[in-house]
Amino acid sequence: MAESVHSMNNTAQKLAGKVAIITGGASGIGEEAARLFANHGARMVVIADIQDHLGHQVAASIGSHRCTYVRCDVTEEEQVKSLVDSTVNAYGQLDVLFSNAGIISPSNQKLLDLDFPQFDRLFAVNTRGMAACVKHAARAMVERRVRGSIVCTASVAASHGCMQYTDYVMSKHAVKGLVRAASMQLGAHSIRVNCVSPSGLATPLTRAAHPTMEIEELQKMYAQSCRLKGVFLTAKHVADAVLFLASGDSEFVTGLDLVVDGSFEL
Repeated sequence: MAESVHSMNNTAQKLAGKVAIITGGASGIGEEAARLFANHGARMVVIADIQDHLGHQVAASIGSHRCTYVRCDVTEEEQVKSLVDSTVNAYGQLDVLFSNAGIISPSNQKLLDLDFPQFDRLFAVNTRGMAACVKHAARAMVERRVRGSIVCTASVAASHGCMQYTDYVMSKHAVKGLVRAASMQLGAHSIRVNCVSPSGLATPLTRAAHPTMEIEELQKMYAQSCRLKGVFLTAKHVADAVLFLASGDSEFVTGLDLVVDGSFEL
């Protein structure tokens, strides 16, 4: 019986002994993924973000023996490289990257009134920053011959047009393109690259974009676009999908855009 329980515990630890980096890990989906990774046996989860207070709080609540916080602005490639290098130097390896850092449009950004300074800022984070994270994580994995897993946060916006938020829609299409290209190029090194595409959900980021709405109102608004009724999408649902893509459960899955959208409809 003890042997059986021990076996079950090992099975439940889907990331046992793994070292993972999560960008945008101080809140929302990233925070939920950090807690889930740690609960599934990750040897170390490195949270990277620019929200220092929240990042340190999350790391401390998970435990310094399993989680640490590093400040990293993904728009600065040297900071991304330093994040990866310091992780590998400290823990000897990098097995999982969850490239999750991203922002949303601060205004409607309709095409006829496109604000290009806002556009450039959003692309610097969502597209250029995402590419920098994938580049340097992949380099570390290739150099150490790690059969790694890279997961990027895309969006249902990566598969649909939209009446507004043109820059955000474009950036998430680019993320999907990055995943397709990287999965083809890195397959020879046994590195899997996938993305997860949630529909709208209540996170600190989306709540800041709708400051007059309560969480319940925001959830109901997003639920209107989903055919699946009776449940609201949460960060935990998305983190569960990320865990699947990060772990051996998806050992032969690469180049996938895993939608977590309750059958989204425009």
